[in-house]
Amino acid sequence: MKKWAAIALASLSVTVGADDTALDCDNAVSTLEINQCASIELESAQAELTRYLEASFEHNVHDPELIESIKMAQKDWQDYMSSHCDSVYTQWRDGTIRGVMTISCKTKLTKRRTHEIWSNFLTYMDGAPPVLPEPKW
Repeated sequence: MKKWAAIALASLSVTVGADDTALDCDNAVSTLEINQCASIELESAQAELTRYLEASFEHNVHDPELIESIKMAQKDWQDYMSSHCDSVYTQWRDGTIRGVMTISCKTKLTKRRTHEIWSNFLTYMDGAPPVLPEPKW
């Protein structure tokens, strides 16, 4: 199941990259357009997560043990996210909505993870301004 979901997402990424400019996500109607737009949103959320993770590593450079712990937690989170969203795919496996439901699951969890990284590793207890602004989710 994971293999098919990965292939489907990979093919969407290739398609999205080839024709981003012509895609009007505010007026997407077809399943392909809706999936492409959802993939664009996921890619954006993933880029933001990467930005916040890298900032957390830089901010905590003085604590290599913490950085390794964050990296391990991130790997575990990625495994969880994939497994959980694969179950969403399975739930919707008989419908054309399965793609967007899976992509949306990944987007939602990615945005939540970004917020958790920000909250735990890029803010201060004393109310000082955070390292990066609070991510939207």
